[in-house]
Amino acid sequence: MKKIDKTTQWLQNHLTLLECPVCHDKFQRVIDQQLVCVNGHSININKHGYVYFLRHGVRSEYDRPMLLARRAILEAGFFRGILTKINQYLSKQAMTILDVGTGEGTPIVQLEKARSDVSDTYVGFDISRAGVQLATQLDTHAFFCLADLRQLPFADHSFDAIMELFSPSDYQEFRRILKKQGKVFKVIPTANYLHEMRELLYANNDQHQQYDNSAVRELFAQNFPQHEIVNINYQFAVPQNLRSSMIEMSPLHWGKNVRKLTDAEIQQLTSVTVDVDLLIGTVN
Repeated sequence: MKKIDKTTQWLQNHLTLLECPVCHDKFQRVIDQQLVCVNGHSININKHGYVYFLRHGVRSEYDRPMLLARRAILEAGFFRGILTKINQYLSKQAMTILDVGTGEGTPIVQLEKARSDVSDTYVGFDISRAGVQLATQLDTHAFFCLADLRQLPFADHSFDAIMELFSPSDYQEFRRILKKQGKVFKVIPTANYLHEMRELLYANNDQHQQYDNSAVRELFAQNFPQHEIVNINYQFAVPQNLRSSMIEMSPLHWGKNVRKLTDAEIQQLTSVTVDVDLLIGTVN
């Protein structure tokens, strides 16, 4: 089955999850490879198998080479400990799960495989066209789209869980689309996260050597009074052939004062520390 046909079929089966980004009303049907809402607004289904819900052009710094480097690192197991912990908090019953800032799609697909005995519904969105196009190449039942975090094209109270790995948030939108007792799983770095890489890339007095996410935690607590914070800490052994990819996949190498590393310095990156806080919020 072609990607566009597979996506068309998915949309026909899940129309109630979506809302029109133009009028915020319901989608009524899928016809001629278009989503059509009750007010007649139509949106094409891309030949690559995704839908472009954005109402305006958005520039993303996450280009194809960076996303391919990210995929290689994630397939090697970089996020495995994080996804395993999130899965421990998910229901054993079928869920509808949204991945915010899905990138090239590997995390949501790895979660899908870990929960292969559960008939979940998965949706991933991003503003990076390169990322979403790569995501549609994966072997998955997930639906991918380009969408605006501030104006999500999803119906009220339609998701059981939202997963957000190192991405921005819009808590008002999250609460709108989550069901009662739905959960947000937000992952943020601690001061120790990837310290080996930061020490290679920046001088000791550079601002990139420090992390302080206390404001993020406080804002999350304000929006989700019923919440908990779980620390996740493990070492990831970086395969020798992926040490350049480890650096390329992270926004850390974009910094103003970043050092250009030699091949010998890159090979020093034998392992990195994954030290993050998992913020789990529940909608009352």
